[in-house]
Amino acid sequence: MIPKDTIDKIIDAARVEEVVSDFITLKKRGANFLGLCPFHGEKTPSFTVSPAKGIYKCFGCGKAGTSVNFIMESQQLNYPEALKWLAKKYGIEIVEREISPEERAAQTEKESLYIVMQYAQRYFSDNMNNSDMGKSIGLGYFIERGFRPDIIEKFQLGYSSEDKYALSREAVKNSYKPEYLVKTGLSILSNQHVEGTPITEKDIFDRYQNRVMFPIHDTAGRVIGFGGRILGSDKKMAKYINSPQTDIYDKSKVLYGLWFAKKAIQEKDNVFLVEGYTDVISMHQSGIENVVASSGTSLTIEQIKAIHRFTSNITVLYDGDSAGEKASVRAIDLLLEEGMNVKVLMFPDNDDPDSFSKKVTAEQFQEYIANNRQDFLAYKTRALFNETKNDPIRKATVIKDIVQSISLIPDAIIRSVYIKECASIMEMAENILQQEVNKLRRAKGIKGEHRQEVQSTEVIPEFNEEEKQESLIISESEEKELLRLILHYGNVIISVEAENEQDEAQDFDLTIAEYVLFELMRDEISFLNPIHQMILDEYTHQLQGGTLPEFNYFKNHLNPAISTFAIDMASSTSELSSKWLSFGVIVEKEIYNLKKSVNHTLYSLKEKRLGQMLKERQDLLKTAPHEEHEAILREILHLSKVKINVNKLLGRIVVK
Repeated sequence: MIPKDTIDKIIDAARVEEVVSDFITLKKRGANFLGLCPFHGEKTPSFTVSPAKGIYKCFGCGKAGTSVNFIMESQQLNYPEALKWLAKKYGIEIVEREISPEERAAQTEKESLYIVMQYAQRYFSDNMNNSDMGKSIGLGYFIERGFRPDIIEKFQLGYSSEDKYALSREAVKNSYKPEYLVKTGLSILSNQHVEGTPITEKDIFDRYQNRVMFPIHDTAGRVIGFGGRILGSDKKMAKYINSPQTDIYDKSKVLYGLWFAKKAIQEKDNVFLVEGYTDVISMHQSGIENVVASSGTSLTIEQIKAIHRFTSNITVLYDGDSAGEKASVRAIDLLLEEGMNVKVLMFPDNDDPDSFSKKVTAEQFQEYIANNRQDFLAYKTRALFNETKNDPIRKATVIKDIVQSISLIPDAIIRSVYIKECASIMEMAENILQQEVNKLRRAKGIKGEHRQEVQSTEVIPEFNEEEKQESLIISESEEKELLRLILHYGNVIISVEAENEQDEAQDFDLTIAEYVLFELMRDEISFLNPIHQMILDEYTHQLQGGTLPEFNYFKNHLNPAISTFAIDMASSTSELSSKWLSFGVIVEKEIYNLKKSVNHTLYSLKEKRLGQMLKERQDLLKTAPHEEHEAILREILHLSKVKINVNKLLGRIVVK
């Protein structure tokens, strides 16, 4: 573990403009630097680096961060690896915390597994390219499939011989321990081995025999598993054998081809999802590199999250047969639930991406994909409606199926767009579909499924799911603005009028942060956006501990949600100022009007919350028993008076 003082030293040394200029050409533009974004293709520079704030921001693709984030993003490293990269650049020695013997043993064993897997990949590739059997059978198979030599080399393909002891024997001969061969799944422990005794060469045999080998890589490019395809015609043998679950390979989290696709996915802001190894390889050969495969397993939440790190847009490419269609329908619902934007493409004549690519040129393949992928709703509606055959009962079932998919979408605005489109396609009333969607989402909420855990001290009125989304959107800007003010000006002191213990009016000096937090606490207001509340909680925690946190604390925070928010706040402020200056408008320094800005934002937030509370009471009045009406009306009257007073403070005229 890297000590905190060393991390601080690295961050202080790694000036963002110096780090970024190692990768792209930067030109001075006022107080900032400008260049072409390295994360997406652009002809007009929109990638801005601010030395004063220590951040970069691309106004084309939205990528933003610090020097550490830049190295993580551009070099595909995790946080500790990026720190070590920067430490090496600036000559900073890292003395990591001494780990326990148990941690060291586990770390050493894991590294040993990676080394063994790398050896196996070289062995299989060498066997295919340099042995007579390997060249005629293994290499011959790939050439017959139409794979070019450069593609075979790129994906490190190989061949395992018919000799069931070949790899195990050769690995032990080269000083690789039999126990690690078993732990990686490359070798299988025979029944002759006596439990509790050391594993020897005689106790193991190869998992893969007479198969072409597809190495599986993690996102750092390390070989963590294999897929082996049989070459014979024995129907009793499994067509594919994949590595078993190991300490370095979890098939539910790994996507085949992600290592080769990461950069292209980011550049295209889209990923193609296919079924098998050869589908991925064929698409690369056709010039399409932003593609991954679920490796013959059902798509999992963990795999979707791995994709979501790089893009929110996915196109599902599955076989044209009925099994492929059913697989795509199952995958779509999972993808929607994780907030992905989904398109679907089916190939004609029961083709898959591999077989279709063999029938057309690379240009025709790319053109077919561009012209034939369609939105998931249009696809699912067509696919399911074809089964109804004018049967009203079947049609109702299909409608419920489609509504079920729409209800999984977490974003309220996107859901409403799909409801409108779905109502049009099915020639139904939009409000009926909306009611069904709301019903399904409420049912999920009651069961506690797919609900985000948000810590909050405020008792928020019980709106239904649609109202919660509406409420969140309504007060989003005020929450953001209050956080921006305390992050940038939290230590600025303002004079606030309040009553002392003798109920006498008196001026008190408070920091902006103390004033905002006091006002929110007094009115029991917490933020509805969970990320905003998380940042507010972090600020409050630091303040209660006697520390007034600065902007840099949040900018360099280990939680990426917090650091990303802080960086976005800094870059959005810079963008706004530069836009006004471009029109020749001189903007008065914000610090001169801080008290006014804070009060306006606080009252605006309170006014919107009061509006939501009024709506809740008015809705309750429609359904409550008659004997409760008087109490509810009193609440409505009280809330209305408070809302009028808040509007007066905001300088708004309320017209009745």
